[in-house]
Amino acid sequence: MSALPLFLVSTTWNYGLGMTYVVVPLYAHSQGLTGVEIGLLFSLPTIAQVVFNLIGGAYTDRIGGRKIMLASCVLLALGALEFVFARGFWMMFAGQVLLVLSRAAFWPATWALASELPGQRSQQLGRLNALTNVGQIAGTASAGFILALAGFAASFATLAAMGAISMVAGFKVTQKPRKPAEPGRSVFANYAALLNRPVIWYTVTCAYLSALPFSLSMSFYPLLLNDFGYDSQSSGILIAVRAIGSIAAGLVAARFVKTGAKSLAPVVAGVSVALAVGLIPAINHSLAIGFLMLVVGLGSGIMTLYFQITMSDFTSAAERGSALALGGLGWGLSHLTTPLAMGYLADHIGLVRGFYVLGAFALCWTAMLALLRPWAFRHAEQPG
Repeated sequence: MSALPLFLVSTTWNYGLGMTYVVVPLYAHSQGLTGVEIGLLFSLPTIAQVVFNLIGGAYTDRIGGRKIMLASCVLLALGALEFVFARGFWMMFAGQVLLVLSRAAFWPATWALASELPGQRSQQLGRLNALTNVGQIAGTASAGFILALAGFAASFATLAAMGAISMVAGFKVTQKPRKPAEPGRSVFANYAALLNRPVIWYTVTCAYLSALPFSLSMSFYPLLLNDFGYDSQSSGILIAVRAIGSIAAGLVAARFVKTGAKSLAPVVAGVSVALAVGLIPAINHSLAIGFLMLVVGLGSGIMTLYFQITMSDFTSAAERGSALALGGLGWGLSHLTTPLAMGYLADHIGLVRGFYVLGAFALCWTAMLALLRPWAFRHAEQPG
């Protein structure tokens, strides 16, 4: 089973995802949507993501991740094409639903496929995460230039092309054969057993915080930088710096991240995420913003790798897709609540103060992680 096709799909698909971080919120802003409407645009479709994520995880265990991954590439292209013609809130909402469903299908499928690759699991997941962020950097950084030179329609057409390229590359991905399902066994049966394990709840909680910077990158970071006077090119570059931090986490953190109760990785990473989120709007200087984006990317990248490794190590291959879908559930809940909360805060106390509140919230969430850690691993056992 070669890793190269999967890594190629992840890079190209995430190039498209990185473009959405800049183009979609700026397009919504150009259409005159309020802060609450922009928050709803990014939050409400996530309800569908949460449901579809669990369905995709269950079917990843049943039929394997390859078909689910290919479907996500098709959804990315269709969502981008819808945005080419979208005018007003509801048309943009329809396009955003397609993009969100693409994300819901993509993550558990590719994580499960990466966990099956030959070699050390932490290294393969780290490489996948690094290439994920390489794609996002390229997409985010180039989106501003494409937008400035050719406009929104060309930007969304490029996004659709990346979805098509990812689908073609995905045909070369292989996977391990699946064992036949037990007769009469529900496709969702794995979830009941998984939700009885405290370690699963703990890793879902880690996943929620790890996704918070992603939620801000594709919703309110571009608007904050726009308010600070940065053009679309500069905003794209600064937002891309977050992904550079995540690349560093993906490449080097695997040797430091150890699953189990003794690991403080999620707590340390959570503190860095909270402080960086709260401090980014405090200083309107490109170097300071870039440094804090790097810190928030490193912290979220370490926590993402931590929950992926923990989910994989404490589950069997037959239930790993469902387990990683529960990690994706934490991501989905973050994508649901973070933009909605930021939209409300931006309209009522201002965007800058809203970031301060969100940073304080992230710090409290990290404190909760520290308290949950001993409980989560008290009776956790790795499958033989």
